[in-house]
Amino acid sequence: MDERRIVVVGAGPAGAALAYLLARRGIAVTLLERHTDFAREFRGEALMPSGVDAFVQMGLGAQLDGLPQTHVRRLEVYRGARCLLRVSISDFGIEGPRIVSQPAILEMLVAEAGRFPTFRLERGATARDLVREGGRVVGVRAESTAGSHEVRGDLVVGADGRASVLRVRAGLHEERTPQHFDVVWCKVPLPAFAREGTARAYLGRGHAALAFPAYDGRLQVGWIIEKGSFGELRRRGVDGWLAAMAAHVSPDFQAHLEAHRAEVTHPFLLDVVCDRLVRWTAPGLLLLGDAAHPMSPVGGQGINIALRDALVAANHLCPVLLGGGGAAEIDAAARAVQEERLPEVATIQQAQQGPPAVLFGRAWWNRLLVDALLPVLVRTGVARRAFAALFRRFAAGVAPVRLQA
Repeated sequence: MDERRIVVVGAGPAGAALAYLLARRGIAVTLLERHTDFAREFRGEALMPSGVDAFVQMGLGAQLDGLPQTHVRRLEVYRGARCLLRVSISDFGIEGPRIVSQPAILEMLVAEAGRFPTFRLERGATARDLVREGGRVVGVRAESTAGSHEVRGDLVVGADGRASVLRVRAGLHEERTPQHFDVVWCKVPLPAFAREGTARAYLGRGHAALAFPAYDGRLQVGWIIEKGSFGELRRRGVDGWLAAMAAHVSPDFQAHLEAHRAEVTHPFLLDVVCDRLVRWTAPGLLLLGDAAHPMSPVGGQGINIALRDALVAANHLCPVLLGGGGAAEIDAAARAVQEERLPEVATIQQAQQGPPAVLFGRAWWNRLLVDALLPVLVRTGVARRAFAALFRRFAAGVAPVRLQA
Protein backbone atom coordinates (compact mmCIF):
# COMPACT_ATOMS: atom_id res chain seq x y z
CA MET A 1 0.00 0.00 0.00
CA ASP A 2 1.33 3.41 -0.97
CA GLU A 3 1.58 5.87 1.90
CA ARG A 4 -1.04 8.60 1.70
CA ARG A 5 0.07 12.13 2.53
CA ILE A 6 -2.19 14.95 3.66
CA VAL A 7 -1.40 18.66 3.68
CA VAL A 8 -3.38 20.76 6.17
CA VAL A 9 -3.15 24.53 5.81
CA GLY A 10 -3.91 26.50 8.98
CA ALA A 11 -3.24 25.41 12.57
CA GLY A 12 -6.49 26.79 13.95
CA PRO A 13 -8.89 24.53 15.83
CA ALA A 14 -10.11 22.62 12.75
CA GLY A 15 -6.69 22.18 11.16
CA ALA A 16 -4.76 21.34 14.32
CA ALA A 17 -7.42 18.90 15.54
CA LEU A 18 -7.63 17.10 12.19
CA ALA A 19 -3.84 16.91 11.92
CA TYR A 20 -3.71 15.31 15.38
CA LEU A 21 -6.43 12.79 14.49
CA LEU A 22 -4.71 11.82 11.24
CA ALA A 23 -1.26 11.55 12.80
CA ARG A 24 -2.40 9.30 15.62
CA ARG A 25 -3.75 6.87 13.02
CA GLY A 26 -0.35 6.77 11.35
CA ILE A 27 -1.27 8.94 8.37
CA ALA A 28 1.48 11.25 7.13
CA VAL A 29 0.31 14.84 7.61
CA THR A 30 2.07 18.17 7.15
CA LEU A 31 0.50 21.12 8.95
CA LEU A 32 1.38 24.57 7.61
CA GLU A 33 0.91 27.57 9.91
CA ARG A 34 1.76 31.08 8.75
CA HIS A 35 2.55 32.36 12.26
CA THR A 36 5.63 31.27 14.13
CA ASP A 37 3.66 30.89 17.36
CA PHE A 38 0.12 31.27 18.70
CA ALA A 39 0.88 34.12 21.11
CA ARG A 40 -1.75 36.52 19.80
CA GLU A 41 -5.18 37.74 20.82
CA PHE A 42 -8.20 35.59 20.01
CA ARG A 43 -11.89 36.34 20.65
CA GLY A 44 -13.47 32.98 19.82
CA GLU A 45 -12.44 31.31 23.05
CA ALA A 46 -15.80 30.06 24.33
CA LEU A 47 -15.83 26.28 24.40
CA MET A 48 -19.40 25.04 24.54
CA PRO A 49 -20.14 21.53 25.85
CA SER A 50 -20.02 20.31 22.24
CA GLY A 51 -16.46 21.61 21.94
CA VAL A 52 -15.43 20.12 25.27
CA ASP A 53 -16.96 16.82 24.17
CA ALA A 54 -14.83 16.92 21.00
CA PHE A 55 -11.67 17.04 23.11
CA VAL A 56 -12.91 14.22 25.32
CA GLN A 57 -13.61 12.09 22.24
CA MET A 58 -10.11 12.84 20.96
CA GLY A 59 -8.71 11.54 24.25
CA LEU A 60 -7.55 15.02 25.25
CA GLY A 61 -10.02 15.84 28.01
CA ALA A 62 -7.40 15.85 30.76
CA GLN A 63 -5.06 18.00 28.67
CA LEU A 64 -7.88 20.48 28.09
CA ASP A 65 -8.68 20.62 31.81
CA GLY A 66 -5.08 21.63 32.49
CA LEU A 67 -5.17 24.74 30.27
CA PRO A 68 -5.85 28.32 31.51
CA GLN A 69 -9.63 28.71 31.61
CA THR A 70 -12.66 29.90 33.50
CA HIS A 71 -16.28 28.74 33.58
CA VAL A 72 -19.39 30.80 32.91
CA ARG A 73 -21.99 29.57 35.39
CA ARG A 74 -24.61 32.32 35.44
CA LEU A 75 -26.05 34.88 33.06
CA GLU A 76 -27.73 38.19 33.85
CA VAL A 77 -29.68 39.97 31.14
CA TYR A 78 -30.15 43.74 31.48
CA ARG A 79 -32.12 46.41 29.72
CA GLY A 80 -30.13 49.48 30.69
CA ALA A 81 -30.01 49.63 34.49
CA ARG A 82 -32.77 47.08 34.94
CA CYS A 83 -31.98 43.38 35.34
CA LEU A 84 -34.61 41.47 33.37
CA LEU A 85 -33.39 37.93 33.89
CA ARG A 86 -30.98 35.97 36.06
CA VAL A 87 -30.32 32.35 35.17
CA SER A 88 -28.04 29.65 36.50
CA ILE A 89 -26.94 27.68 33.45
CA SER A 90 -26.97 24.43 35.40
CA ASP A 91 -30.77 24.83 35.61
CA PHE A 92 -30.87 24.03 31.89
CA GLY A 93 -29.36 20.61 32.51
CA ILE A 94 -26.16 21.41 30.62
CA GLU A 95 -22.74 22.83 31.46
CA GLY A 96 -22.02 26.48 30.74
CA PRO A 97 -19.29 27.68 28.40
CA ARG A 98 -15.63 27.41 29.30
CA ILE A 99 -13.50 30.39 28.32
CA VAL A 100 -10.20 28.73 27.41
CA SER A 101 -6.97 30.25 26.11
CA GLN A 102 -6.96 29.50 22.38
CA PRO A 103 -3.17 29.87 22.09
CA ALA A 104 -2.88 27.23 24.80
CA ILE A 105 -5.39 24.98 23.01
CA LEU A 106 -3.50 25.18 19.73
CA GLU A 107 -0.10 24.62 21.33
CA MET A 108 -1.52 21.60 23.14
CA LEU A 109 -2.97 20.14 19.92
CA VAL A 110 0.25 20.47 17.93
CA ALA A 111 2.30 19.14 20.87
CA GLU A 112 0.05 16.08 21.09
CA ALA A 113 0.24 15.59 17.32
CA GLY A 114 4.03 15.89 17.56
CA ARG A 115 4.15 12.72 19.63
CA PHE A 116 3.52 10.77 16.41
CA PRO A 117 6.30 10.30 13.83
CA THR A 118 3.96 10.89 10.87
CA PHE A 119 3.26 14.51 11.91
CA ARG A 120 5.23 17.48 10.65
CA LEU A 121 4.55 21.13 11.54
CA GLU A 122 5.92 24.01 9.49
CA ARG A 123 5.61 27.27 11.39
CA GLY A 124 6.03 30.53 9.54
CA ALA A 125 4.90 28.93 6.26
CA THR A 126 2.31 30.97 4.36
CA ALA A 127 0.29 29.21 1.66
CA ARG A 128 0.21 31.36 -1.48
CA ASP A 129 -1.41 29.14 -4.07
CA LEU A 130 -2.62 25.68 -4.97
CA VAL A 131 -0.52 23.32 -7.05
CA ARG A 132 -2.58 21.57 -9.74
CA GLU A 133 -1.89 18.76 -12.13
CA GLY A 134 -4.42 17.49 -14.65
CA GLY A 135 -7.24 19.50 -13.07
CA ARG A 136 -6.56 18.14 -9.59
CA VAL A 137 -5.07 19.86 -6.54
CA VAL A 138 -1.87 18.02 -5.62
CA GLY A 139 -0.33 20.44 -3.13
CA VAL A 140 0.25 24.02 -2.09
CA ARG A 141 2.91 26.58 -2.84
CA ALA A 142 4.12 28.15 0.39
CA GLU A 143 6.58 30.83 1.41
CA SER A 144 8.73 30.94 4.51
CA THR A 145 11.96 32.60 5.58
CA ALA A 146 13.74 29.86 3.62
CA GLY A 147 11.97 30.89 0.42
CA SER A 148 9.19 29.46 -1.75
CA HIS A 149 8.56 25.72 -1.83
CA GLU A 150 5.85 23.20 -2.69
CA VAL A 151 4.25 20.79 -0.24
CA ARG A 152 2.47 17.95 -2.01
CA GLY A 153 -0.11 15.46 -0.85
CA ASP A 154 -2.98 13.21 -1.90
CA LEU A 155 -5.38 15.72 -0.33
CA VAL A 156 -5.06 19.36 0.69
CA VAL A 157 -7.25 20.47 3.58
CA GLY A 158 -7.80 24.21 3.81
CA ALA A 159 -8.43 25.31 7.39
CA ASP A 160 -6.91 28.76 7.00
CA GLY A 161 -9.78 30.83 8.39
CA ARG A 162 -12.39 33.13 6.97
CA ALA A 163 -9.76 35.01 4.94
CA SER A 164 -8.73 31.68 3.43
CA VAL A 165 -6.21 31.95 0.60
CA LEU A 166 -7.09 28.45 -0.57
CA ARG A 167 -10.76 29.36 -0.76
CA VAL A 168 -9.91 32.24 -3.10
CA ARG A 169 -7.43 30.24 -5.18
CA ALA A 170 -9.93 27.41 -5.61
CA GLY A 171 -12.59 29.83 -6.89
CA LEU A 172 -15.29 28.32 -4.70
CA HIS A 173 -18.55 30.28 -4.47
CA GLU A 174 -20.15 31.27 -1.16
CA GLU A 175 -23.68 32.14 -0.12
CA ARG A 176 -23.49 35.14 2.19
CA THR A 177 -26.07 36.14 4.78
CA PRO A 178 -25.96 39.94 5.24
CA GLN A 179 -25.05 40.93 8.79
CA HIS A 180 -26.27 44.10 10.46
CA PHE A 181 -23.77 44.41 13.29
CA ASP A 182 -20.10 44.42 14.19
CA VAL A 183 -18.42 43.87 17.56
CA VAL A 184 -15.85 46.07 19.29
CA TRP A 185 -13.90 43.84 21.68
CA CYS A 186 -11.74 44.90 24.59
CA LYS A 187 -10.64 43.73 28.02
CA VAL A 188 -10.86 45.51 31.37
CA PRO A 189 -10.04 44.48 34.94
CA LEU A 190 -12.48 41.97 36.38
CA PRO A 191 -15.37 43.55 38.33
CA ALA A 192 -16.89 42.03 41.43
CA PHE A 193 -20.03 40.82 39.64
CA ALA A 194 -18.02 38.51 37.35
CA ARG A 195 -15.74 36.89 39.91
CA GLU A 196 -17.95 33.86 40.45
CA GLY A 197 -18.44 33.06 36.78
CA THR A 198 -21.24 35.49 35.98
CA ALA A 199 -21.66 36.89 32.48
CA ARG A 200 -23.87 39.85 31.61
CA ALA A 201 -25.75 40.82 28.48
CA TYR A 202 -27.09 44.35 27.98
CA LEU A 203 -29.86 44.61 25.39
CA GLY A 204 -30.82 47.77 23.60
CA ARG A 205 -32.25 48.82 20.28
CA GLY A 206 -29.43 49.26 17.80
CA HIS A 207 -26.76 48.22 20.29
CA ALA A 208 -25.94 45.59 22.90
CA ALA A 209 -23.06 44.60 25.15
CA LEU A 210 -21.72 41.32 26.43
CA ALA A 211 -19.29 40.93 29.33
CA PHE A 212 -17.84 37.71 30.68
CA PRO A 213 -14.81 36.59 32.72
CA ALA A 214 -11.82 35.57 30.59
CA TYR A 215 -9.23 32.91 31.35
CA ASP A 216 -6.57 35.53 32.15
CA GLY A 217 -8.43 37.07 35.10
CA ARG A 218 -9.78 40.02 33.12
CA LEU A 219 -13.22 40.82 31.76
CA GLN A 220 -13.85 40.32 28.04
CA VAL A 221 -16.27 42.97 26.77
CA GLY A 222 -18.04 43.03 23.43
CA TRP A 223 -19.79 46.25 22.39
CA ILE A 224 -22.22 45.27 19.65
CA ILE A 225 -22.91 48.08 17.21
CA GLU A 226 -24.68 48.61 13.92
CA LYS A 227 -22.53 47.64 10.97
CA GLY A 228 -20.84 50.64 9.45
CA SER A 229 -21.04 52.77 12.60
CA PHE A 230 -17.52 52.09 13.86
CA GLY A 231 -16.00 54.94 11.85
CA GLU A 232 -17.70 57.49 14.07
CA LEU A 233 -16.75 55.60 17.23
CA ARG A 234 -13.14 55.35 16.12
CA ARG A 235 -12.97 59.10 15.62
CA ARG A 236 -13.97 59.52 19.26
CA GLY A 237 -11.10 57.27 20.39
CA VAL A 238 -11.22 54.55 23.03
CA ASP A 239 -12.53 56.95 25.67
CA GLY A 240 -15.34 57.98 23.35
CA TRP A 241 -16.66 54.57 22.44
CA LEU A 242 -16.19 53.34 26.00
CA ALA A 243 -18.32 56.26 27.19
CA ALA A 244 -20.94 55.44 24.55
CA MET A 245 -21.12 51.88 25.82
CA ALA A 246 -21.15 52.94 29.48
CA ALA A 247 -24.27 55.03 28.86
CA HIS A 248 -26.25 51.85 28.13
CA VAL A 249 -25.19 49.56 30.98
CA SER A 250 -26.08 49.25 34.66
CA PRO A 251 -24.69 51.81 37.14
CA ASP A 252 -22.27 49.35 38.77
CA PHE A 253 -20.74 48.36 35.44
CA GLN A 254 -20.73 51.97 34.26
CA ALA A 255 -18.77 53.00 37.35
CA HIS A 256 -16.33 50.14 36.80
CA LEU A 257 -15.70 51.13 33.18
CA GLU A 258 -15.14 54.75 34.13
CA ALA A 259 -12.79 53.83 36.98
CA HIS A 260 -10.68 51.59 34.72
CA ARG A 261 -10.82 53.55 31.48
CA ALA A 262 -7.02 53.79 31.38
CA GLU A 263 -6.68 50.01 31.76
CA VAL A 264 -8.55 48.97 28.63
CA THR A 265 -6.49 46.50 26.60
CA HIS A 266 -6.70 44.78 23.21
CA PRO A 267 -9.37 46.96 21.54
CA PHE A 268 -10.36 45.28 18.30
CA LEU A 269 -13.15 45.58 15.72
CA LEU A 270 -14.64 42.31 14.48
CA ASP A 271 -16.19 42.78 11.06
CA VAL A 272 -18.98 40.23 11.39
CA VAL A 273 -19.33 37.86 8.44
CA CYS A 274 -21.58 34.84 8.06
CA ASP A 275 -21.49 32.73 4.91
CA ARG A 276 -20.85 29.21 3.68
CA LEU A 277 -19.46 27.73 0.51
CA VAL A 278 -21.86 26.04 -1.88
CA ARG A 279 -19.17 23.38 -2.36
CA TRP A 280 -16.49 22.77 0.27
CA THR A 281 -14.50 20.56 -2.07
CA ALA A 282 -12.72 20.40 -5.42
CA PRO A 283 -10.70 17.46 -6.74
CA GLY A 284 -7.89 17.03 -4.22
CA LEU A 285 -9.15 19.78 -1.90
CA LEU A 286 -11.41 20.01 1.17
CA LEU A 287 -12.16 23.17 3.17
CA LEU A 288 -13.18 23.09 6.85
CA GLY A 289 -14.03 25.49 9.67
CA ASP A 290 -14.17 29.20 8.90
CA ALA A 291 -12.56 28.57 5.52
CA ALA A 292 -15.77 26.79 4.49
CA HIS A 293 -18.35 28.58 6.64
CA PRO A 294 -17.48 31.68 8.71
CA MET A 295 -19.88 31.77 11.66
CA SER A 296 -21.52 34.78 13.27
CA PRO A 297 -20.23 35.36 16.82
CA VAL A 298 -23.78 34.88 18.18
CA GLY A 299 -23.77 31.89 20.51
CA GLY A 300 -19.98 31.41 20.48
CA GLN A 301 -20.05 28.75 17.76
CA GLY A 302 -16.88 29.18 15.67
CA ILE A 303 -14.38 26.98 17.52
CA ASN A 304 -16.99 24.38 18.46
CA ILE A 305 -18.27 23.90 14.92
CA ALA A 306 -14.66 23.76 13.66
CA LEU A 307 -13.76 20.98 16.11
CA ARG A 308 -16.83 18.99 15.07
CA ASP A 309 -15.81 19.46 11.42
CA ALA A 310 -12.45 17.89 12.27
CA LEU A 311 -14.02 14.85 13.93
CA VAL A 312 -16.32 14.19 10.99
CA ALA A 313 -13.48 14.72 8.50
CA ALA A 314 -11.37 12.15 10.35
CA ASN A 315 -14.27 9.68 10.32
CA HIS A 316 -14.57 9.84 6.54
CA LEU A 317 -10.92 10.28 5.55
CA CYS A 318 -9.09 7.81 7.77
CA PRO A 319 -10.70 4.59 6.46
CA VAL A 320 -10.08 5.62 2.85
CA LEU A 321 -6.52 6.76 3.45
CA LEU A 322 -5.58 3.72 5.53
CA GLY A 323 -7.28 1.42 3.03
CA GLY A 324 -5.22 2.68 0.13
CA GLY A 325 -8.10 4.41 -1.64
CA GLY A 326 -7.28 6.31 -4.80
CA ALA A 327 -8.12 9.85 -5.87
CA ALA A 328 -11.77 9.10 -6.61
CA GLU A 329 -12.30 7.51 -3.18
CA ILE A 330 -10.53 10.35 -1.39
CA ASP A 331 -12.66 12.96 -3.19
CA ALA A 332 -15.83 11.02 -2.37
CA ALA A 333 -14.83 10.98 1.30
CA ALA A 334 -14.23 14.74 1.20
CA ARG A 335 -17.69 15.30 -0.30
CA ALA A 336 -19.19 13.12 2.43
CA VAL A 337 -17.75 15.47 5.04
CA GLN A 338 -19.72 18.39 3.61
CA GLU A 339 -22.84 16.24 3.25
CA GLU A 340 -22.74 15.33 6.95
CA ARG A 341 -21.73 18.73 8.32
CA LEU A 342 -23.81 21.07 6.16
CA PRO A 343 -27.18 20.51 7.93
CA GLU A 344 -25.81 21.50 11.36
CA VAL A 345 -23.85 24.46 9.99
CA ALA A 346 -26.87 25.77 8.07
CA THR A 347 -29.21 25.30 11.05
CA ILE A 348 -26.88 27.07 13.48
CA GLN A 349 -26.21 29.93 11.07
CA GLN A 350 -29.95 30.43 10.66
CA ALA A 351 -30.48 30.43 14.44
CA GLN A 352 -27.72 33.03 14.79
CA GLN A 353 -29.70 35.53 12.73
CA GLY A 354 -32.61 35.85 15.19
CA PRO A 355 -31.20 37.97 18.07
CA PRO A 356 -29.49 40.55 15.80
CA ALA A 357 -32.68 40.86 13.73
CA VAL A 358 -34.54 41.91 16.86
CA LEU A 359 -31.88 44.32 18.14
CA PHE A 360 -30.92 45.93 14.83
CA GLY A 361 -34.03 45.58 12.71
CA ARG A 362 -35.69 48.79 11.57
CA ALA A 363 -39.28 47.56 11.37
CA TRP A 364 -41.86 49.18 13.66
CA TRP A 365 -42.24 46.02 15.71
CA ASN A 366 -38.54 45.85 16.67
CA ARG A 367 -38.81 48.74 19.11
CA LEU A 368 -42.12 47.39 20.42
CA LEU A 369 -40.55 44.01 21.07
CA VAL A 370 -37.49 45.34 22.88
CA ASP A 371 -39.21 48.11 24.85
CA ALA A 372 -42.62 46.66 25.63
CA LEU A 373 -42.96 42.96 24.93
CA LEU A 374 -39.61 41.75 26.26
CA PRO A 375 -40.43 42.62 29.91
CA VAL A 376 -43.76 40.82 29.54
CA LEU A 377 -42.08 37.75 28.10
CA VAL A 378 -39.67 37.78 31.04
CA ARG A 379 -42.44 38.08 33.63
CA THR A 380 -44.44 35.23 32.11
CA GLY A 381 -41.45 32.90 31.87
CA VAL A 382 -41.60 32.73 28.07
CA ALA A 383 -38.24 34.47 27.69
CA ARG A 384 -36.54 32.01 30.04
CA ARG A 385 -37.92 28.99 28.18
CA ALA A 386 -36.99 30.46 24.79
CA PHE A 387 -33.49 31.30 25.99
CA ALA A 388 -33.05 27.80 27.45
CA ALA A 389 -34.04 26.18 24.16
CA LEU A 390 -31.73 28.40 22.12
CA PHE A 391 -28.83 27.94 24.54
CA ARG A 392 -29.14 24.14 24.46
CA ARG A 393 -28.98 24.21 20.68
CA PHE A 394 -25.88 26.39 20.69
CA ALA A 395 -24.30 24.44 23.55
CA ALA A 396 -24.85 20.86 22.46
CA GLY A 397 -25.06 21.13 18.70
CA VAL A 398 -27.87 20.13 16.40
CA ALA A 399 -26.77 16.63 15.40
CA PRO A 400 -24.72 14.00 17.24
CA VAL A 401 -21.04 13.85 16.25
CA ARG A 402 -19.19 10.72 17.31
CA LEU A 403 -15.55 10.11 16.52
CA GLN A 404 -15.02 6.72 14.91
CA ALA A 405 -11.48 7.10 13.59
